[in-house]
Amino acid sequence: MTAGAATRDGVGSRAAGRAGRTLAAVSVVQFTVSLDVSVVNVGLPRIADGLGFDPVGLTWVVHAYALTFGGLLLMGGTLADRWGRRRVLRAGLVLFGVAALLGGLAQAPWELVAARALQGVGAAAMAPAALAALSATFPSGRARVRAFGVWSAVNAAGGAVGVLAGGLLTQYAGWRWVMEVNVPMVAVALVLAWGADGDPGRVDGVPGPADGAPARGGRPDVRGAVLATAGLSLLVFGVVRTEALGWASATTLATLAGAAALLVAFVHVERTTRTPLLPPGLLADRSVAGADVYNLLVGAAMASAFYLVSLYLQRVVGAGPALTGVEFVPFASGVVVGSVAAVRLGRRFAPRTLLVAGGLLTAAGFAWFGRISPDGGFTTDVLGPSIVASIGFGLCLGPVVSTATAGVGPRAAGVASGLLTSSRQIGASLGLAVVGTLAQARTGPRSTPAALTDGYALGLTVAAALLVGAVVVALTVLPRTGPAPGHDTVGTGGAGP
Repeated sequence: MTAGAATRDGVGSRAAGRAGRTLAAVSVVQFTVSLDVSVVNVGLPRIADGLGFDPVGLTWVVHAYALTFGGLLLMGGTLADRWGRRRVLRAGLVLFGVAALLGGLAQAPWELVAARALQGVGAAAMAPAALAALSATFPSGRARVRAFGVWSAVNAAGGAVGVLAGGLLTQYAGWRWVMEVNVPMVAVALVLAWGADGDPGRVDGVPGPADGAPARGGRPDVRGAVLATAGLSLLVFGVVRTEALGWASATTLATLAGAAALLVAFVHVERTTRTPLLPPGLLADRSVAGADVYNLLVGAAMASAFYLVSLYLQRVVGAGPALTGVEFVPFASGVVVGSVAAVRLGRRFAPRTLLVAGGLLTAAGFAWFGRISPDGGFTTDVLGPSIVASIGFGLCLGPVVSTATAGVGPRAAGVASGLLTSSRQIGASLGLAVVGTLAQARTGPRSTPAALTDGYALGLTVAAALLVGAVVVALTVLPRTGPAPGHDTVGTGGAGP
């Protein structure tokens, strides 16, 4: 071997090592985010009893996090692109951990809701920075397919551990630990993030960008971020309050009108500012727009289903938190199976094909969930649809992320990643507001198993319809793609004929 070849091999080895450390850091961050969502969902009934939440107010434990997370993600992505991904990632992790600790110490409903909102701000900083680092480190080829496969599998594993840990912690240690368990996870993520070097050099022969390097170009669009978050929060608040006030009440109409005004103002600011949260032309890309709308609908369906099934198991079937956590493990495990299958199938099929197949499979599982009965049980009413829906969801995870970020330049990677994650969180909050309100309206003032089941079944059927809508978006908006020579299809994401 010549000296030049040895040098090249050494550079390649160091580049691969740096890429591996980046993948490890991003994976732990995603595991932490996924863990937080699932661990809190399982603990919701005990949280309601412990702090005195009413049924509608309880949903704000989810909304407060999802709205600040989703509303500020574009700001987080912009900051990551301009001020450096590693810097923003570390700041987000610290804020996330502090908020989790405060949530565990909450003594009143508003304190927990405020802590969850602050936690969403931290997540809005760390999630797009981490995902942008992954996309930039693995820009194409087989390495990208493997990296996003690992990311989606870790995402699912976080959900699996979260539901199990949430149940065990809630029942045996108290609901406060469903918040405080995030603190050690954040500590681990911080150690890895500090050790990760985001300049991978060449991965699979493709030059890597100078990750983490700031791209200063004006002040971030704070007005746009505030308007978007306030508008979405007011919209969700208005929808949630319709259960008590009705759609035609003056309060509801005024709230929804205020939300519309704030969102119109956001659009105006984005069109006139020199440094918009959304770069001009980003949503004109069919892959980006289609993947984001698809993700929004999937987020709406998944958040609603997870919430309703958790309540069904605990309030109708009578399972305790620990058993509920165990009974969610098949669902989370199925997501892992689907994610791994997506990596293998991605070598033969285009991302759009996997998104359509996964969406239909998940919709079928949710429609099956819609047949739950008041005298049902885990094996008869939950296990089968859990397996079907979870494998379908796993098939969607990697392809939708790769599709939305593959064709985006490195300077906009953070914004594109933030937009994608934002669509999931905003969809989760809006979906839960609408579906939860419909379910509560169907249940009415009664709290009998039959009445509760009737409401939950309606909500799960609506969730299935949302998945069908996502499939229609994939078929009509996403461009056709095919395998690029020498590359896997999951990760090309380019426009086709």
